[in-house]
Amino acid sequence: MSDERISEKVKNVQSSAIRELLKHSKMEGVISLGGGIPNPDLFDREGLQIAMDKVLSVAWKEAFQYGLSEGSPELREAICQLSAQRMISCNPDEVVITSGSQQSLDMVARVLINPGDTVVVERPTYLAALQVLQLAEAKLESVGTDGEGMNVDELEALVKSKTVKAVYIVPTFGNPGGVTLSESRRKQLVELSKRYNFVIIEDDPYSEINFGDKQFKPLTEWAKEMDNSENVIYTSTFSKILTPGARVGWVIAPEWIKRQLVTLKQATDLHTSSLSQALTHQYLATGRLAGQIKLIRESYKQKCDTLCEQLETQMGEHLTFHRPMGGMFLWATFKDGRNTTEWLKATLANGVVYVPGEFFYANNPDRSTLRMSYVTASDENLKEAVARLKASL
Repeated sequence: MSDERISEKVKNVQSSAIRELLKHSKMEGVISLGGGIPNPDLFDREGLQIAMDKVLSVAWKEAFQYGLSEGSPELREAICQLSAQRMISCNPDEVVITSGSQQSLDMVARVLINPGDTVVVERPTYLAALQVLQLAEAKLESVGTDGEGMNVDELEALVKSKTVKAVYIVPTFGNPGGVTLSESRRKQLVELSKRYNFVIIEDDPYSEINFGDKQFKPLTEWAKEMDNSENVIYTSTFSKILTPGARVGWVIAPEWIKRQLVTLKQATDLHTSSLSQALTHQYLATGRLAGQIKLIRESYKQKCDTLCEQLETQMGEHLTFHRPMGGMFLWATFKDGRNTTEWLKATLANGVVYVPGEFFYANNPDRSTLRMSYVTASDENLKEAVARLKASL
């Protein structure tokens, strides 16, 4: 009886497979390649302590008070400075502070999408974005990816045949695919957006976790060069480079949607935690973030290399994958078409967990795929995990 009282739109949202798998990863003796969470050993506890002491000594009244719905002016200014290092030119009036990038996606979807609007995602795509888009009652279409990211030619064929409201993409070191959209495809995507007048939702949690020297110009900046800045909305977060527990993300948006995002923020939670914003601002003021990012890059690159080498050596005859240029994830496909959801029972029995790939598809899932996160396991555990995966064959 009680089930009938739940709204249809909420009943239709799928539970996160990753959240369900977390209970397995907590079991004694299990090595987890499943969770998409940063390594807590790399949280800058000393720097956060310095920042919090500063909050409590000089900014405590503001930190414990209500704040502006669009976010702290000081933090928005600091985000513009951080954005400049990512080749993004913006001003504080374009920035809205959110409670993590998940809220950014939810707010953008609710402001932008009417029930039945067509939204295109990558195949595969970020699981929690699928949940948000389902909740917004979007009609989902998907286009394939390869080693250069989204297949924009496939997208072009789609937008020629039907009206598309928006394209959601994680272009740099993506989740779950671990791939990066090439420069030529970035330009092609922005040009398509201009020609067919659809919005690009650019989700960028991982670009700072770069294993090489090459920087990738964000779509939002390509859009400025191509006179299409009204059609790109950029979201990012401090979760992967500082701490996810603070729940601080942001949106950089053109004025036509930014005003509505602020209004929705008022109706949603008034504003992001003043304490979290103050902590983040004071941390940025310490100047420690660059060193923190360097530490994360070096650690994650080492772990990624270890996992890739072990997979190539131990399981190269069984699966294929693209070596990530950054980020937190490796995506693999079994050559024999093995169903990885079914196979998980065998790997769990051998003490290792991953996320089956089928959960990352809007439609037509490839069940021979899987996502592995390498960032929280030690090098020795990564080697042992691959040995257990091989034994599970």
